[in-house]
Amino acid sequence: MLSQEEPTDTSLVPRAAPRKYQIVYPNLITFGYWHLAGLYGLYLCFTSAKWTTILFSFILCVIAEIGVTAGAHRLWAHKTYKANLPLQILLMVMNSIAFQNSAIDWVRDHRLHHKYSDTDADPHNASRGFFYSHVGWLLVKKHPEVKKRGKELDMSDIYSNPVLRFQKQYAIPFIGAVCFILPTVIPVYCWGETWTNAWHITMLRYITNLNVTFLVNSAAHIWGYKPYDENILPAQNIAVSIATCGEGFHNYHHVFPWDYRAAELGNNNLNLTTKFIDFFAWLGWAYDLKTVSSDMIKLRAKRTGDGTNLWGEHNDELKEGKED
Repeated sequence: MLSQEEPTDTSLVPRAAPRKYQIVYPNLITFGYWHLAGLYGLYLCFTSAKWTTILFSFILCVIAEIGVTAGAHRLWAHKTYKANLPLQILLMVMNSIAFQNSAIDWVRDHRLHHKYSDTDADPHNASRGFFYSHVGWLLVKKHPEVKKRGKELDMSDIYSNPVLRFQKQYAIPFIGAVCFILPTVIPVYCWGETWTNAWHITMLRYITNLNVTFLVNSAAHIWGYKPYDENILPAQNIAVSIATCGEGFHNYHHVFPWDYRAAELGNNNLNLTTKFIDFFAWLGWAYDLKTVSSDMIKLRAKRTGDGTNLWGEHNDELKEGKED
């Protein structure tokens, strides 16, 4: 089943506008603390933390990541499938464990990223380098083009969603509780972990989720193959696919953003998010899953791809198709 999404529009966005780095010091301090505390949490994993605390945090890390990939990304940002109310609530809670701003803010930034990919209207413009696209964009004030184009973006479907409005309205108490407080309190009271260990391993889990997601914006826009469009920065990156539960098929995703699989391979061991959505489709909680036909995928690869597949192997059939 196919769905048309608004195509990338970069023709009106200047790529060489003045770029001033105005540091947002509260963000710099906050991100700095999170990362220092997380690194200390990593040290504690090898010295004094209980294995149950480490396992608990790992499970939360996977749950939180799927809250981003299946929820904020594939469901709300791209509308690649539909979800009933119980599944939307579940995904909102999972997304809150990740705490990458509210889902409303996440969707706005991501829709801008696709519409104006790698231009000054892209919040994490990869043409400005790895660090900027990874985390630097959150440490400085937004480029004027991001602010301008963001106001023009259609977000009516998101603003009218009561589940996402709830998360946004009660972001501080709700996200604070599920992302930081409960993951710290549970190990202390359930299996006797120390407060120091519990808190710093929570920080480790949190920065892991952040940086794993950030890799899609940075690494997957720099390193990898481009089987579907060799003229754009997004690339297929196996390592990012593994780390993000299936979001590293990035060249494919930017060419076919409406595909709920976000990958040409769909069900495979590198795409846990697709398996998650398929499970809830089996339950009847997810429906209207949008995909791209194999013929359309092959035709696009022949027309604009670099002649490789995800694994970097050259496909003679695709190369011949481009030469014809």
